[in-house]
Amino acid sequence: MDDPEEVFSKSSALSSSDLPTPPRFAYLISGTKGDVNSMKRLLKAIYHPRNHYLLHLDREVTHNERATLGRFVKQSSPFREGGNVHVVGKANVVSYKGPSMIATTLHGVAILLRYSEHWDWFINLSAADYPLVTQDGIYPSLNYCCLSEIVCFFDICMC
Repeated sequence: MDDPEEVFSKSSALSSSDLPTPPRFAYLISGTKGDVNSMKRLLKAIYHPRNHYLLHLDREVTHNERATLGRFVKQSSPFREGGNVHVVGKANVVSYKGPSMIATTLHGVAILLRYSEHWDWFINLSAADYPLVTQDGIYPSLNYCCLSEIVCFFDICMC
């Protein structure tokens, strides 16, 4: 067993060049009829230029709602400049109690991989979700806590 003083001195001697680069996330944000404003609010709250975002509105959404979301993404300069926010053009039928949810999620992952393979974690959110921690608050937990088969929740790791 290592001497605690020695472990502390080694860990405090790390320079910023020794730290790993922050992970990149790929988000699928799904919504249905009436969720456009919630999706816009969620996207603004979780947006970070390092990440990738795919917005999916199911087939219950009107053409007007879908167009509103598309305009919001195109007209918001951070999203437009980053080029990392995309809206699914052809919506899937989603039954929130059946296999279509899984199919939509897998389809979303495939689309995100076509846009970029440069992400480390996939996060599936609905328009009803809202973050409790900022993107910058999530990064350190995943960087220093997680290795290959570990799931992290902020500063608590579980195997």
